[in-house]
Amino acid sequence: MKITVDFEECLKDSPRFRATIEEVEGDVCELESKLDKLVKLCIGMIDAGKAYNAANKQFVNGIRELAQQSAKDEVIESSLTKFAESLQEMINYHTILFDQAQRSIKTQLQTFVKDDLRKFKEAKKQFDKVSEEKENALIKNAQAPRNKQHEVEEATNILTATRKCFRHIVLDYVLQINVLQSKRRSEILKSMLSFMYAHLTFFHQGYDLFSELQPLMKQLGGQLDQLVVDAAKEKRDMEQKHSTIQQKDFSNDDTKLEYNVDADNGIAMEGYLFKRASNAFKTWNRRWFSIQNNQLVYQKKFKDNPTVVVEDLRLCTVKHCEDIERRFCFEVVSPTKSCMMQADSEKLRQAWIKAVQNSIATAFRDKGDNSEKLDRKSSTSTGSLDSGGEPKERSLKGESALQKVLAIPGNACCCDCGQQDPRWASINLGITLCIQCSGIHRSLGVHFSKVRSLTLDTWEPELLKLMCELGNKVINQIYEARREELGARKPHPGDPRHEVEAYIKAKYVDRRFVRRPSDEELRNKVVSLSKQEKRLSSSSDHLPPKAPPPTPKLRPGSHASGQSAAACGKEARRDSLFCPDELDSLFSYFDTSSKLRSMKSADSGIQNSADGSREMLATTPSSNSLADAEAAESKAMPAALPAASPCKEVVFYEPKEYSPGLQLYWASFTRSLPDMAEALAHGAEVNWVNTEEDKRTPLIMAVHGGSLVTCEFLLQNAANVNQLDAQGRGPLHHATMLGHTGQVCLFLKRGANQNAADIDEKTPLSIAVEAANADIVTLLRLAKMNEEMREAEGPYNPSGDETYQDIFQDFTHMASNDPDKLNRYQQYDPQRP
Repeated sequence: MKITVDFEECLKDSPRFRATIEEVEGDVCELESKLDKLVKLCIGMIDAGKAYNAANKQFVNGIRELAQQSAKDEVIESSLTKFAESLQEMINYHTILFDQAQRSIKTQLQTFVKDDLRKFKEAKKQFDKVSEEKENALIKNAQAPRNKQHEVEEATNILTATRKCFRHIVLDYVLQINVLQSKRRSEILKSMLSFMYAHLTFFHQGYDLFSELQPLMKQLGGQLDQLVVDAAKEKRDMEQKHSTIQQKDFSNDDTKLEYNVDADNGIAMEGYLFKRASNAFKTWNRRWFSIQNNQLVYQKKFKDNPTVVVEDLRLCTVKHCEDIERRFCFEVVSPTKSCMMQADSEKLRQAWIKAVQNSIATAFRDKGDNSEKLDRKSSTSTGSLDSGGEPKERSLKGESALQKVLAIPGNACCCDCGQQDPRWASINLGITLCIQCSGIHRSLGVHFSKVRSLTLDTWEPELLKLMCELGNKVINQIYEARREELGARKPHPGDPRHEVEAYIKAKYVDRRFVRRPSDEELRNKVVSLSKQEKRLSSSSDHLPPKAPPPTPKLRPGSHASGQSAAACGKEARRDSLFCPDELDSLFSYFDTSSKLRSMKSADSGIQNSADGSREMLATTPSSNSLADAEAAESKAMPAALPAASPCKEVVFYEPKEYSPGLQLYWASFTRSLPDMAEALAHGAEVNWVNTEEDKRTPLIMAVHGGSLVTCEFLLQNAANVNQLDAQGRGPLHHATMLGHTGQVCLFLKRGANQNAADIDEKTPLSIAVEAANADIVTLLRLAKMNEEMREAEGPYNPSGDETYQDIFQDFTHMASNDPDKLNRYQQYDPQRP
């Protein structure tokens, strides 16, 4: 053992001894401070470890709960349970580790500080006291006078005793110092070594635990790879099912209900109906109704017990209800009570009535002899309920839009990279795109390309026809005219994205491959378009006038009340926003009687209408060919032009300058979408103003051309729907004056200002009223009413009234697919008082 303080030196009490003692005392004081700090840190570590263990236990409990929730999945349940057990074992090992830390660090070091350092301090106090007494005895002995013998003896005796005591205490003190220094090393090392062994044990236990778990983890890893493959396959299958379902016709989703007496679950028919309460308020609530076990029952939630409306269908009857305000109502009457219900459509009402009637008949047959059951299954499909149906689909989605667009030459491949089977489109360019190119187009911004899905999004009829008018072949002839000449390589499927992106930006943003026309070529193009306009105008001079529209018939049930009903109708309409004739005009569009439907034109392909909505989307398989559609349009187009224009006659004058804007101007009038797309590619401003022709714009010329699709094309390319000409008239004014109902509907949907007045202080509404055009008056007043409702309701209803949305959707559908119904054109005379 190394002696820190020499025993011989302490007896001398030399300055060297005093310096050593002072150094030792300072070292021991600092040691005590460090040990106290280490003990406190150990206590904090143990407390934090206990908190960690508590949180970890909660986490493990969460894993166990997740395993219990996944009990139906054996792989997840068994794996999570095993993992939770292993993690719990690790928590136990952590607990042991922290207990060992508490014993080895906290307890041992605290004992060392409290016992050994306390003894050192006590010895130091005694040493300091006896040192002071020795010093006093030496001073007193030195001061004793010679002539006082008794004082000398007393001082000598005290000094002798003090020195003896000092030697005894200083030897004990030095011994305590040397023992403390030796024990200091052993205690600290012993404590830390114990703590490190605790860690070694902890990690060994964890290693052994996870070594046992490793085979399961490897096995699960292999299964996980297969699970990923299976999940990807399931995702593809789900996406395929999702796409297949989306491509189905859901516009008449209510026709998919079936009445089936032999259903395995005993439910002959089920679906949602509104039920009128029997209380004094007569409130209507939507409930899930079903016909089962010869009973009519309903429930609000799946877990609720069904409420029986009719206990025995044999004792009841069912009838239509036309004498209440709500539509599509019917009543089930039994000897004890009656129940008023409302379906979502006329087809559904007919389906439910037929189902109840069939159930009544079946109940009687079941109680009688077991003769063969008749009419066991009656499907409420389109064929069985078409006589009472709602208008056909207003928009196309999924497979219908996809097939029609891909049937256009060149559209079966991506316009930019040639990828087969594209599923996206740029609606302002009129092209089809693969998913990669669609993402790049979307990044260009909507001022260059507006991307829409061919399978996931809903397609308005006019937008779909715009796609069919253009296509990849037409657009590539414009935007890739000089590609081969410049030696540019067109991307292929699978090329790096940055190469495809660079090509697309060069093609559409920089328009690097567009062939710029010479002044002579531009002049010839404009003159050719103007001559085409003259041929179209002259061919309409000899056409006979259209017959006036049929007088709208009364709705079903209106004859039951006779003159009293008419009187009530007048009273009800007294405060209405619309005149009776306007409402009759509006309702006549949606009359679902078979007589009006039988008057519908059976022609397919592209049809014409005097309201300017010339293009009609093909609705039969025979019109899938674009060539057939173009041929039909070329034959029927002259009949679509009005005999005379109420606005200023469009005449071609030799302009001062030929420009792409002038080409767009005349192409819009002649309904030539390829020439319009070419003009925009050449840099034409979509809102170009012809200062030589009353400051008219291409959009106004498209109105005079009478094409809904050309208007849609210009609007998709950022045409200003409110730009006025020199007469202060915007596109909405011109469409109203020409009686183009479809265009009026389109402009109102795109935010046209119907309150704008021209230089004669006439708004579109006043023009329509003077022309007695009830259709356009109805649309304008509906739009105005919708604006007022939106302003009144503020942020709570930003889209406006649902009825307004539905009616405009119907008008849009008819303007594109059934324009004959809008053939109510009456020429506007500006001189009319």
